[in-house]
Parts: sequence; structure tokens; C-alpha cells
Amino acid sequence: MAEQRDTICALASGPPPSAIAIVRISGPMVREICESVFEAGLPAPRRSVFGRFLDVSRETIDEGLGVFMPGPHSYTGEDTAELYLHGGAAAIDHALDTLCAFENVRLAEPGEFTRRAFENGRLDLVEAEGVADLIDAETRAQKSLALDQLGGSLSQVYDGWRAGLLEAMALLEASIDFPDEEDAPDESTGPVAGLLGRMAAELETAIDDDEVGERIRDGFRVAIIGPPNAGKSSILNRLARREAAIVSDIPGTTRDIVEVRLKIAGQVVWLADTAGLREADDAIEAEGVRRALERAKAADLRIQVRSPDTSSSFEGAGAEDICVYNKADLEKSEHGAEIIVLSAETGAGFSVLEEALSERLTKLSSSRTAPLITRRRHREALSTALFHVKQARANLERGFGAEIVSEDVRLAAQKLGALVGRIDVEDILGEVFSSFCIGK
Repeated sequence: MAEQRDTICALASGPPPSAIAIVRISGPMVREICESVFEAGLPAPRRSVFGRFLDVSRETIDEGLGVFMPGPHSYTGEDTAELYLHGGAAAIDHALDTLCAFENVRLAEPGEFTRRAFENGRLDLVEAEGVADLIDAETRAQKSLALDQLGGSLSQVYDGWRAGLLEAMALLEASIDFPDEEDAPDESTGPVAGLLGRMAAELETAIDDDEVGERIRDGFRVAIIGPPNAGKSSILNRLARREAAIVSDIPGTTRDIVEVRLKIAGQVVWLADTAGLREADDAIEAEGVRRALERAKAADLRIQVRSPDTSSSFEGAGAEDICVYNKADLEKSEHGAEIIVLSAETGAGFSVLEEALSERLTKLSSSRTAPLITRRRHREALSTALFHVKQARANLERGFGAEIVSEDVRLAAQKLGALVGRIDVEDILGEVFSSFCIGK
């Protein structure tokens, strides 16, 4: 990234054509730019002003609203301005060309506005990730999770754990600094053991969450499994409301995983049709069966399918699996209340299947309470912190010196600090902000 002295600009709204376009500017040149580009000069802070925008030759760029927001009380913590233009490509290009003609002004890189907000203390790293998740949110569940993260709820939990570790470090330092005091070891290491035990329990609870937060953010995995010719592909097509998978009477037609992305019960769902489960002599079909079993094992939810063309037994189905007897149009079938009887051909019974899917997904998404870990980066950091906390507690119980115990506590606190950006984390900033859109 270029030096912070650069002023950056970018289109902060959707691509043209659109009704309104927002061009955002941030950096030390904002006041000078506003005085030149706004026909009426620099607007009063945080008040929208209507007027013409002019380029360096005093030609009109467009008419619209302009807002000036002085730092540090702006999104980035720097002087910021926004131009609200008509959303045509010509007006947007003219505005950006005019801005970039100023010295030390350039187009922003992906995520650079939010990165500056982080670097200027307006957001921590976890909250910044909440901004990206909020932009990408497709469902209310994703939006709610992102808003909680942006609001600092997750950061508060992480900071609370780090504060506890810093307290433990202070107590350990006391026993190191005052080795001649008889009471110092007992008065310091006793509370440390309690602190570390409580911390380990809380971290374990957070990590052992069935990855619900990541599932809400990235989507739940649902696999349709069963023997060949049970109608799995037809069920996928019916649920997807389109011809996503090839349907044939020939057993073994589906040899690879066919996956569609749906929204069910307010959740993003990746629904997978898999190869029919049977002993296969053909090498390609055998590979498809292997992949089907692998996907079924990794899925959050499985739909077990049988039909008159296959065994009617659901032996091997898990307690949480949805059991479906398909092709009910071919025969009148009597099954237990736990088995959904339907016809992918006519659509009969699909409302019951969709209701069952909604109930299971609602149960899965609400099975855990906050904090919900939303990213692999968080999970890895918390797992490393937990390892060091357990190591410190074990060393304390073995009677090791406070210096050795303190080192593991320090490493755990450092990991939690890096998680929210409380320490130098330059090596992970590029990875975090590169996924942002231009203008954020």
C-alpha cells in the first residue's frame, strides 16, 4: 500500500448505470479538493449541500449533493468527503479523473477506506471484518451476525479474554519481581491457576460450537444421498426449482457431486446431489461413490432417499437425517411418521420436505449462543491461545517457575491481541482487507 499521505478516492456505490453514484474521498487533500470541486466552496461539516461539481477547467461534472466530514470523527478517521452524483458512467469517470488530477490523489485499493479506519483506531480488525460480512450478507441471519460483529460484541469477548490473561501475567510478574517475599508465590500463583482454568473452559466452549457462525456466514451443507435410481437428482431439481442435475432412468447417471446454492429458512444452503451408493466396478463411478460418502460425512444435514426401485430400508440413516421415500406416484406406500413420502415427479409431499428442512436448519443455526466464531482465522487464533493457556496451567501445576508459565500466558495474550489488531499485525492486514470491494 502507498504511504498514508496519499489522498484516496473511489466509487463507493454500485457500478453504473444507477440512479445515484457516491464518490468517496479520504485524506489530507480533502479540504483543498472540496474548495476547488464544489462550486460553493468547502461545505459546513456534516451538512449536505446541493450544487454543481466542477473540474479544474471549471467545466461542470454534474449537479448533486456534497458532504464534508472532518477527521477524526469520520469513517476513516481522516478528513472525508462524498459526492452524490447521477449514476451514469460518464459523470462518474469525469469525477474520478478530476480528483486523480490533484497531486497525491489516487484511486483507492480494495478495502483501503476500512483499512485506514482500522489504522486510525475507528475500528478494530474483527469489526472491520464485520463491515465486509455486512456488505456480502444475503440473508437476515448473515446480516444480524455481521452487525453484531461490527458493533463490537465479538471484540469485547476477545478483549475480555485477553484482559484476563494480562491479569494473570501481572500476578506471575509479581512472583518473579519479589522472590524473597514468602507470601508472594501463594498470593499470585493461586489466583493464576483459577484464572487459567476459567479461561481454558471459556475458550473450549467457544471453539466447540459446531462451527455455527461459519455456517451462517458461508452456508450450511446439505447432502442428498441414497442408492442409484432413487430419484435424488429429481429431488434436487424440485427443491432448486430448476433443472440443475441430469435426470435419467439409467442407474449411476450422477457420478460427480452436483451442487446448488439456495436460501432456506433464512439461511444460505449448499444442496448437493451425490452419486448413488452401491458397489461399483467402474473406476469413475467408484470415485463418485467415494466422493458421495465423503460429502455425506462432512454435511451438516443429510437427506436419505429410497424408492420402489431400491431397498425401502433406511438402515444406516442417522438420527438427525431426513428420510424420504420417493416415487409415491408409482405405488401407495405406508411408512412411519418419521419418513416423508413424496413424488419428485408430481411434487406431492414436497411442502412437508421443505418444512422439515426449515425446521432442521433453524435448529442448527440457533443451537449455540454468542460468541459465534465467524472465520477460520478466529478459530485458529483461539485454538492456539487455548493450547498456550492449557500449557501454562499444566506447567503451573507441575511446579515450574513463574518465568516459564508466564511465557505461555504471554503467547496466548499475544494471539488474542493479534486477533483484534491490538498489536502489530502487518502480516495479516493484506489478507483481511484484500477481500473488500473498492470504495470500502
